[in-house]
Amino acid sequence: MPALPEPAVRRILVVAGGDTAPPAALRAVLPRVDLVVAADSGVHHARALGLHVDHVVGDLDSVRAADLDAAVGAGARVERFPAEKDQTDLELALERASALGGPGSSLVVVASAGGRLDHALANLLVLAAPEWAGCTVEAFVDRWHLQVLRDESRTFPTRPGATVTLLVLDAPSVRVTTDGLQYPLRDEPLRRFSTRGVSNVALGTACSVHVTGGVLFVLHEWAD
Repeated sequence: MPALPEPAVRRILVVAGGDTAPPAALRAVLPRVDLVVAADSGVHHARALGLHVDHVVGDLDSVRAADLDAAVGAGARVERFPAEKDQTDLELALERASALGGPGSSLVVVASAGGRLDHALANLLVLAAPEWAGCTVEAFVDRWHLQVLRDESRTFPTRPGATVTLLVLDAPSVRVTTDGLQYPLRDEPLRRFSTRGVSNVALGTACSVHVTGGVLFVLHEWAD
């Protein structure tokens, strides 16, 4: 009996809430996804991008009733949490997305660094949480595309002259090799709490990053 084909990797889009709406041009660069999970008022942002919301997660203290009703009317499932909770709505939405996608799934986050600084920092750092180590994690944050690399190599599209920044997240240092950047790294250490990886420059339409020894944020500008 022939082996059954492996199931396709599920890609889940998680749309964060907040006061700052994602740029309209983002719709053209978002990858195709299987499901959309909105974190509280992320429902507004998802609908503004023309996305069908499948799940709504959070304490629902900032979502507009009309938008929530419209999402539910279109089939969205709602998971409500108390306002006094230990996690941000985005972290709760990531937990739901990870459970829906399963091991090896791809989590794509849409968020903004505008508004509250504490929420912005917490929500960016949670992208590198060990809970998602079995998933591919990336985020579109305002005009930036962020990818989380864990002891791996990845090539991603860029545009010539775009800023590319590398930030170490979880280890005292990691070793990094790059290709396609103006200031290359050749199996060199990058330290946590260091700015050495900030403001590199893409030379062409793609660059690659290889990291060993920890977790790295790779950020590059997707918008002009």
